[in-house]
Amino acid sequence: MTPTTTEHPPRPKKKNKADTPEQGIFKSRLLPWLFLLPSLLILAVFLYYPAIETLRLSLYQSSVFLGTERFVGLENFVELLSSPVYHQSILQTLVFMVITVTLGIALAFVLALLANRPIRGAKVYRLLLIYPYALSPAIAGTLWLFLFNPEIGLVNALLDSWFHIKPRWLDTPFLAFALVCGAAIWKSLGYNVVFYLAALQNIPGDILEAAQIDGAGSWQRIRYILLPMLSPMTFFLVFTNIVQALFDSFGLVDILTRGGPVYGQTGITSFLIYQLYLDGFSNAKTGFAAAQAVLMLILVGAITVLQFRTGGKQVHHGA
Repeated sequence: MTPTTTEHPPRPKKKNKADTPEQGIFKSRLLPWLFLLPSLLILAVFLYYPAIETLRLSLYQSSVFLGTERFVGLENFVELLSSPVYHQSILQTLVFMVITVTLGIALAFVLALLANRPIRGAKVYRLLLIYPYALSPAIAGTLWLFLFNPEIGLVNALLDSWFHIKPRWLDTPFLAFALVCGAAIWKSLGYNVVFYLAALQNIPGDILEAAQIDGAGSWQRIRYILLPMLSPMTFFLVFTNIVQALFDSFGLVDILTRGGPVYGQTGITSFLIYQLYLDGFSNAKTGFAAAQAVLMLILVGAITVLQFRTGGKQVHHGA
């Protein structure tokens, strides 16, 4: 006879400390707040307090030199919205934003396509494309000022030797506007190229090879494959470039044109951020400048909402 074996139930495994979720990492509830305290202090001093103070100053007529303040309510906003100088500044800013964002992203996309090709020295070309973004706006503006100086600039020297012309880049309104637009596009080019390159390198090569085998040409592959798959990145770059056009143009304008030359009611390159600087520091109209800052915040918010409601529908999120 074969001996019968009795099966014993499996012993429960001992739970390791690593397997049991910890109820809390910090023993004291005060300790996490102590770690957050430096960051909260920095945010409070350099972000929250200036924002609240700007909102408060927009309701006052104040003088920095005299140290006086007088509550005027919404008078600064009424004067600002009825000012023809501010109307021209808004129009110039919107035109500048459309030109720099559209041309900057389109040019970056083309350069990213070229830089993504497997050619000799591709890393060097990519580094040279990224280089302009590493420069500060002041240094970039100084470089363009030397290049396009009407008297000693390299560009005018070449134009004079080839075509016997020496344009007044900084004195002619439309040439000055085009010069600032070109400098802003060049300055943000490296930023856009980096993101487009990263997105292109994440696209599976099998998709493009299959489309090429099916007879799709270069333009068809770009239009029907690359552009839809890159739409999330394009959506992101449009938003960041709008913010750069509104706020990061100050350094270029201050170095190149200082808001001029005069065209109409104000300088043709007096964009919103530079007009705010002129009113707040040159004209000592602190409350008036604070009202402009509040309106710029509202403008950025409105553009952001409009972009997410319209542009977000065109974004294709791949699986």
